[in-house]
Formats: sequence, C-alpha cells, structure tokens
Amino acid sequence: MKKLTFLFILLAVISVGCKKKGCTDSTATNYNDKATSDDGSCTYTSETETGPYLVVKLHFDSLAPRLDNFGNPAVIPSDHSAQSPIFHGMSAHYIEFAQSMYTQLGAGEILYHGAETTAGGSNAVNFNKAIIKGDNEVFVKIPLKNISPDTYNWVRMSLTYQNYDLDYRYNGADYTGRLASFVGFNTYISTYKIWNQTLAINANKLQGYWGFENLGIVVEGQAPGTTVPNPLSATSPVPAGSCVVTGSFDTPFTITGNETQDINCTMNLSTNKSFEWYDANQDGKYEPGAGDYPTDMGLRGLKPVIIP
Repeated sequence: MKKLTFLFILLAVISVGCKKKGCTDSTATNYNDKATSDDGSCTYTSETETGPYLVVKLHFDSLAPRLDNFGNPAVIPSDHSAQSPIFHGMSAHYIEFAQSMYTQLGAGEILYHGAETTAGGSNAVNFNKAIIKGDNEVFVKIPLKNISPDTYNWVRMSLTYQNYDLDYRYNGADYTGRLASFVGFNTYISTYKIWNQTLAINANKLQGYWGFENLGIVVEGQAPGTTVPNPLSATSPVPAGSCVVTGSFDTPFTITGNETQDINCTMNLSTNKSFEWYDANQDGKYEPGAGDYPTDMGLRGLKPVIIP
C-alpha cells in the first residue's frame, strides 16, 4: 500500500492524496484506471472489483451523547439554545481507520477521500461530486482485500454537508424550514438545492456557510464556528477547520485479509442538539426576526459500529 502524503495548506487545512487505490459510492461497479483522478479523488485500478466489502452506512442519532471539541460532554451556554434537527442527507469527504490513539491523521488506513477542485481559487471539496446519503443508507463500499490487515481502534471522518429540517418562529407563529449547511474546510459550490429553491454560487465557501429556505424565501449566512469532537486531541490532533470527527470502536476491529463475507460498519453520528444559536430573548425558539442567529452546526460525536 502506498503511504498517503499530507500537505497542510492555508489555514492548516488538509489536502489529501491517495494512500490506496480506492473508494467508491454504493452503486459503482467499475473503477477508473489510475490511482488518482484529475479531481483528486481516490479511485481503484482498472479492474471490476468484487466483494466481500466493508459497507459503510450513515446513521443520524439525536439521542447520542452531545460532545465538545475534546470529546467531553458539552454544555450549552446560558445565552444560547439548541435543537436536534431532522436530517435528510449528509456527505463526508474523508474516512480513515486509525490503529491507536497515537496514530496521526493521515498515518492510518485511508478508506475514502472525495473529489477536490481549485475551480474557485484555493483547494476545496468539489460539492458537484459529493456523495450525499440519508439515514441508514449505504455511503461507500470498499473491497475488504484493499484494506490493510491490522487492528483498528479509531475512526476519523470528515463531514462536509448537511441538509435538515429546522423549527423556527416568525411573527409569533411556529414553522419548519429547511437548512443546508457546509461544514467542510472549504467547498466549491456551483449550485445547490436547499428544499425547493436552487442557488447558483460558483465560488468557494468556507466552513459554516449555510442557506435556509421556507415559504419560498431563502436566507444565507455564515456560522462563526463548528464543533468537531476529537477525544484524541492531546495525542493526535486535527487541523483547525478540517471537520474531522473522531470516534472509537467499542472493541478493536481486526482485518485479517481472509474475510469471505461483507462487513457492515455503521457510522453513528450524534445530531443531539447539533444546531445551536444565540437566543436573544431566551425563549428556546429559533427566531431570526428577534435577533437570533446560528452559532454552531457541527456534528456532536461519532461512534462506529461493526456488524459482521
């Protein structure tokens, strides 16, 4: 297996090359015939891969622990409020299995790395080629033979996009709107659809950019920060702005190289009060017209679960 080369660019953001030849979405069967495609994503060599696979699914869990940047239980500030949104879709840009708490970011087993582009100037996630999946849907399938035999204790996953329903109040009445948020280090967006409305951007957007829609009205904004839980911050930190969430297996996960059946890995992602806002009148209602504004929309934890 080739070793991944990490280049830390402006604002300590990661630009990731290919460690291995591969990842694919849940429907792909044939792979490109070069190790690194023109858009920077990782692809397999020119053979039709067969199973068994590591099947990676996403699960949005509003009852999971709500953690801070260091993996500790998070406290909502006294002048803030938060809610657990109803998720419709999510995208990730990077998945890595790490052997130990001392395995540095990029030194583990890189399972997936999405497409990047410089179309907007600086290097950015290519949203046009992002894989977006709903709750319990298959995100990617990786042939087990392409994963190095080893024992892994941790998972690192860089999340880049979220789409969910959000409750809010306007002129004394309660409504539900739809929010699309971009939490990756930097994302090139040509167009994106929030709910019914499609916005043309054709530019890079930094972590925290969001668009909100309801009743045919669209409002855009920029959150000042995004929480990225990393229980390994003392031994294996991640760059600021990378949105690489870290979580541990309950028991060590071993790849022997002799697997004959698919293995399912569900990424349980904590959406527990993941949308947080400054609450101007302290009524617990998100009410932009009363001076409320988003302060955080990061996922609040990751717990990988292996189902043989």
